[in-house]
Amino acid sequence: MPYIVPSSVLGVGGAVAPSERITMGGIGIGGMGTHDLKNFLEEDDVRFLAVCDVDTQHRNKARDLVNDKYGNRDCAAYNDFYKVLARDDIDALLIATPDHWRALIAIAGAKAGKDMYCEKPISLTIAEGRAVVNTMKRYATVYQSGTQRRSIRCFAFAVEMARTGKVGKLHTIHVNLSEGPSCGVEKPQPIPEGFDYDRWLGPAPYEPYTPRRCHGSFRWLLDYSGGKLTDIGAHFNDLAQWGHDSELTGPIEYDGWGTFPKDGLFNTPVNFKVTATYADGVKMIMHDKLPRSIKLVGDEGWVSVDRRRQRGCYAEIDSEVAEVCPACL
Repeated sequence: MPYIVPSSVLGVGGAVAPSERITMGGIGIGGMGTHDLKNFLEEDDVRFLAVCDVDTQHRNKARDLVNDKYGNRDCAAYNDFYKVLARDDIDALLIATPDHWRALIAIAGAKAGKDMYCEKPISLTIAEGRAVVNTMKRYATVYQSGTQRRSIRCFAFAVEMARTGKVGKLHTIHVNLSEGPSCGVEKPQPIPEGFDYDRWLGPAPYEPYTPRRCHGSFRWLLDYSGGKLTDIGAHFNDLAQWGHDSELTGPIEYDGWGTFPKDGLFNTPVNFKVTATYADGVKMIMHDKLPRSIKLVGDEGWVSVDRRRQRGCYAEIDSEVAEVCPACL
């Protein structure tokens, strides 16, 4: 028998037996989707069987990544995500489409019996987000959102300083998200060959195609996303609530202002300041400033961490640096 059945099938020698692997399909595999896919491919207990994207170039590139990793030609490539959902041999999904598609695909995936990892933000609107949560509860779906910064030591350090009372009683959280971009008027252009633009638009209103409407730039158009407040804000506001220990509740009041482009293609806020107030009186203030960061302020000190660690991550207590993140030493 050892000459007929490889030991890897039995999970011998550290190999993961096929029966113990999570089979996956990726939907929306350009940009961040490719980044996520590469990370999943490094996991021995994961096996990708299919990828799906409305851009042929993205789709074929992702297919080739999977096949090269496994040394075969078995990965299926689809334009229609329903073909991924219809496969009984797929356990879970990677969803990294533009924001306006995520809730619809996640809900359809749960109904098809799939668990999933979905990029942030989980939806375009609050109502869609609630529908996602309710659907996952109804079908007992395993659902994880792309809040990767929770796994980075610097951010976890700042959260620990706040949640364990090292800076005293928390009263203010500053969240810097940087200014939103703007661009001039974009003239309509021919749809590139191999790009299913109608399917990309999906539930959004029809607009003439221009390259800066799609792919990475979709974040700056309200039909598809919410700009800085929901893009990088999904990360830093999440960390702020984690540090405040309010991640299962949220603010009770919002107040703020924003300035929007007067012309051109992009229409999400460029400048803004939004204050969210929690039931205990703590205020989270979202700024259009750099560096992208959070600063949790208590009555005995504060702790700050930024995206690139330009300033390092440390807690200042009673006007002295009391603790430094181990990753910043």
